[in-house]
Order: sequence, then structure tokens, then C-alpha cells
Amino acid sequence: MKLLLLISVFVVATCGLIYELVAGTLASYLLGDSVTQFSIIIGVYLFSMGIGSWLSRFFERNLLGWFIQVEILVGAVGGVSSTLLFLLFPYAESFRVILYLLVGLTGTLVGLEIPLLLRILKDRYEFRDLVSRVFTFDYIGALLASVIFPLILVPFLGLIRTSFLFGILNVLVALLICFRFAEDIPWSKYLKTFAILTIAGLLIGFVSADKLMRISENATYPDKIIFAKSTPYQRLILTKNDHELRLYLNGNLQFSSADEYRYHEALIHPGLAALPNPKNVLVLGGGDGLALREILKYPSVTSITLVDLDPEMTSLFTNNKMLTSLNQNSFKAKQVKVINGDAFVWLKKEQKQYDFIAIDFPDPANYSVGKLYTKTFYDVLYNVLSPDGIAVVQSTSPYFARSSFWCINRTLKESGFTTIPYHVNVPSFGEWGYTLAMKKNNYRIPDKFPEGLRYIDKQECAGIMKFPRDIGFIETEVNRLNNQVLVHYFENEWSAVQ
Repeated sequence: MKLLLLISVFVVATCGLIYELVAGTLASYLLGDSVTQFSIIIGVYLFSMGIGSWLSRFFERNLLGWFIQVEILVGAVGGVSSTLLFLLFPYAESFRVILYLLVGLTGTLVGLEIPLLLRILKDRYEFRDLVSRVFTFDYIGALLASVIFPLILVPFLGLIRTSFLFGILNVLVALLICFRFAEDIPWSKYLKTFAILTIAGLLIGFVSADKLMRISENATYPDKIIFAKSTPYQRLILTKNDHELRLYLNGNLQFSSADEYRYHEALIHPGLAALPNPKNVLVLGGGDGLALREILKYPSVTSITLVDLDPEMTSLFTNNKMLTSLNQNSFKAKQVKVINGDAFVWLKKEQKQYDFIAIDFPDPANYSVGKLYTKTFYDVLYNVLSPDGIAVVQSTSPYFARSSFWCINRTLKESGFTTIPYHVNVPSFGEWGYTLAMKKNNYRIPDKFPEGLRYIDKQECAGIMKFPRDIGFIETEVNRLNNQVLVHYFENEWSAVQ
């Protein structure tokens, strides 16, 4: 009995932390700002465990039966949690309330388990052995969960299947204990039936995970989903209607095929066309290959290095025929070299200098992306830009996120760059902003652009560098690695829009 109950401690700890990690990851996918979401969820979860521990004092008789019942409930609630949250997200006006209530319920049930186990085992171990053994198994289980969650569970199972799998594991332990100690439990027959039915329901959910995810995403996205995949870094969604193809990363629109040419022509040509004979180009982000497509219109460019975090992203846009027709097979051009890695880490090690650098990162919606907009990052960027080179930074919307836009400009200046901000209208996004950054103050609007552009020309280039008063310059703080003020600006401004 002792060993089986100690093993159940290990399972309780592993499953409990998995449910917590699933909730935090799901919240960061749907709500952004992963640090805030994880911090609040950890706090709510631990507080709820405290409530559960306090409530355990009111359980006086048939402790083993109550433990089994709680274990089944933990498996049921934790197992269905991610599915419920995904399905409710498109409809719930107060999604955060539902999220925190579900985390709180799970935490309360998990908090009941360990005190009940301690009381069940107290007559079988000396107190010091009891505490050391229980918490040893508890901490080992937590370590296992924290290791396998990002390395195995999210990439290979996804959040929904992970929840169902560990819910099943929770209930299986309860069922095993119920069979092993049936004579000691007054309602063992009822508990066995309850456990078996719960496992059956969770198994159905596990098998139907893809269908459940499609139901959730079909309710979230207005158009037909033609591709969906979770990677260790993000959720990739492609949708299609009669007029356009759209890419979403973690629920955020990245481009529409109907007007992406405006975005990418504006990103590349005002800077690259201003250079007399650019040869070496660096692209940070841009895993869709659309910025590459524009850069390849310059015959003088002999080398393009693209650094993007997610190999699934670059692979998709290298091999999918629908997408390669959009980026014109840019990844297969002989000039292009793709590196999959963290741009922050890679750039610090890079010794080569580049004539043109295009930075096409996602918006700074969380701290992991926000670090790529800090003075620390731009200081390193300064070193890899050639003396006469030009860099361009995707800088979010000066209309919807005015402080965020000008914070990026201010931070680049703090790193020693001369900056030229500009903005364009991209119908799918609205007014969108960019910043040119260079070491010298000698920028001239190009007289000549590549043939075949649909949007950018000399006249348009001059116009986009003028700012009306409602999106013009405002004072902001510098975005530093230790405060990441840009993420706070961005979160406050975009939450006001939504």
C-alpha cells in the first residue's frame, strides 16, 4: 500500500504541474504577454492549492475513499480544461474570469490531495520519513513535468491531447487504488464505475482532439482553415476564402495575400533601393519568405542570410505550393541561406557586417519577443550593420499603438542610430509603421526602384515619411532589457483597441 500511495504522489505532482503549464501556455497563446499570464496563473493555482489544503481538515472519515474521489475529479477537470477554454474563447466576454476560475478549481482539488495522503500514510511511517518521502516524490514529479512539457508534450501532442492524457493518468491511479483496497473503501463499486466512465470520456476526448481543435478554431477564424499546426514556438494557422489567404501565428494575423505586397514593399524598398550597390543582406524573422521575394529583385545582392526561430515556419513556406507561389520560391534562391535559431543569441555571435538588414519580427506582445526590440539588441545590431548600411525595423502601428511605435524609434536612437520613421496603410492591418536605422545621416529617397512594384515609388516614398498630428512624435521611455517598457505600452494600447 505504501509504495502505491507514494507513486500516486508522483502522479499527482506531475499531473498538477502539467495542468498549470497547459493553462499558462494556452493563456499566452490566446491573451498574449506570457509573463503576465504565467505569473497570474501560478499565483491563482498556488493560492487555490492553499485553499484545498485548508479544506482537507474537514475530511475526517474514509480518507482513502475521499482521496480517490478527489483524484477522479482532478483528472476530469484537468483533462477537459484546455478543450473548454479553447471552445469558450470565441464566445466568452469575460474569458479571463473563466480561465482563472478553472485554474482555481483545479488548484483547490490538487491542494486537497497531498494533505489527505499524508493523513492516510501517517500510521505507516514516522513523521520525518513520511514528510521526506512524500515531498521527494512530489518534487521529482514536478521536475519531470517541467522537462517533458516543452520538449515532448507540446510539440508532439499539443495542449488538448496533453490535458486529456494526464487526466486519464490521474484517474487510472485512482482506479488502481480503488481495486487494490476495495475492501477498505465503503463505496468502492461506485468509485470504480465513476473512474471507468471518466476514463472512457477522457479517451474519447483524446482521440477526438484534432476535431475539437478544429471546432474551436473554426469558431475563432472567419474563413476556412486549410492548415493548422502547433510547433514548440507557436500555433500556425492558414485560412483561405475566395479572395485571400491569411496566416495567423498564435491567433494574430501576420499577413493577407490580398495586400501583403503593400507591407513587404514598404518594408524593403525605401531602405534597400537607397543603397548604391548592396551585396550582403540579413533578414531577421520573415519566415514566410515574402521579404526575401522583394530583396531578390536586386541583382547586386549576392548573399541573403535569413534567421527565423521556427523551422516549421520556414519549411512550410519552402515546400507548400500555394505558399511558394506567393513568395515566388524565394527560399530556393541560390543567394539565400536559412538559419533556424534565436535571433537574439545568433546576432551576438555574428562577426560579419551587412549592407542591409530587414527586421520583420512579430509585434512585441510578450517579453520573449520584446527582448528583440531592446537597446541591448539594437546595440548588437549596430555592430553588424556596415558603416554605410541601412536597417529597417517593423515597428507596429503608429495609429493604434502610438507610444509603442515611438518607443522603438527612441530605443534605436539610444543605440546610436540615425532614424527615419515612416508609415503606410495596409488594409488588413490599418496604418502600419516602420523605422529606417543607419549610422550616418545621409539618407536620400531613392530615384529608382525595381520594376514591377505595385505600391512603392518615389512619390509614395516621400509621402509615407510625413506624419499627421494624430500619429506624430511623442516622448517615450527607452525599451531596456531589464524593464521591457515597450511590452507594457503595447499591451495597454492594443487592449484598448480590442
